[in-house]
Amino acid sequence: MSVFTTVTADELRDWLKNYSIGHLVSLEGIPAGIENTNYFVDTSHGRYVLTVFEKLTRAELPFYVHLMAHLARHGIPCPAPIADRDNEYLGMLHGKPAMLATRLSGRSQMEPGPAHCAAIGGMMAAMHVAGQSYGRRFPNPRGFDWWCATAPVLLDFLPADERALLQDEIAFQRSAREQGLCRELPAGVVHADLFRDNCLMDGERVGGIIDFYFAGDDFLLFDLAVTLNDWCSDGDGELVAERAEAMLRAYCAERALSDAERRAWPLMLRGAALRFWMSRLYDYHLPREGEMVHKHDPSRFRDVLRARIRAGDALPWP
Repeated sequence: MSVFTTVTADELRDWLKNYSIGHLVSLEGIPAGIENTNYFVDTSHGRYVLTVFEKLTRAELPFYVHLMAHLARHGIPCPAPIADRDNEYLGMLHGKPAMLATRLSGRSQMEPGPAHCAAIGGMMAAMHVAGQSYGRRFPNPRGFDWWCATAPVLLDFLPADERALLQDEIAFQRSAREQGLCRELPAGVVHADLFRDNCLMDGERVGGIIDFYFAGDDFLLFDLAVTLNDWCSDGDGELVAERAEAMLRAYCAERALSDAERRAWPLMLRGAALRFWMSRLYDYHLPREGEMVHKHDPSRFRDVLRARIRAGDALPWP
């Protein structure tokens, strides 16, 4: 349940006096999500989502909030923050930062077919293009530097075979970067967590992209690899070729990939799998005190990483 902070209708009516979105009609807690409190808010003027941020501070939030506003202005279907009468996107509720944003259509598609994969591939490319003009900068908080710093912390929790896998993959990723394989890769703002549950599908159309709170600056190809690993893998972590090819073909139709990106593709797929294996290991073994996080099974992305290593350069490409 994602309603960690209870907001009553009377409290929200008072809070909404500083907005120009009409009077409150209904307020409903949203059970999906694992880190923030979310409510559906219907007013006499429209339908919105209220988010109360449980972990991120007011000082940390402007990068994410203004990113969503920027992308929404450029036609990307993501939550558009609503400014209050003081022209501020962020307010405070129960002593925590809070934001109203537009409500999007659709629902998560957890069993995507090629058409769904093509839709999100094309939309991701459009999002990458639109993000090039976003002026704020924030390094990917769980990028390569985090992998290198965190790997030694995780080793004691792992059996011998997984310890060797983690050490070998960190060494592989570091060596590739030292040899210049990533030197010419285009970078920019990335979602970095565009899994199936962070996309709302309206039929075979993308109705909305949500949960930008792991976004940051990284290689655009890394973002594509993160999404493809989740949307296009079977239960054993192997890529389903027709889904992967559909996503890649649609992405490339919107943003052509360079020769450098094609050369780095196996590296990025392995790096994307490594990132989520490590983050799930970290959240499982070293949760913050009092942290309200659902513990995902780390073995899922361990298996994806092993599958990408086995595949080598024999990976789907349009």
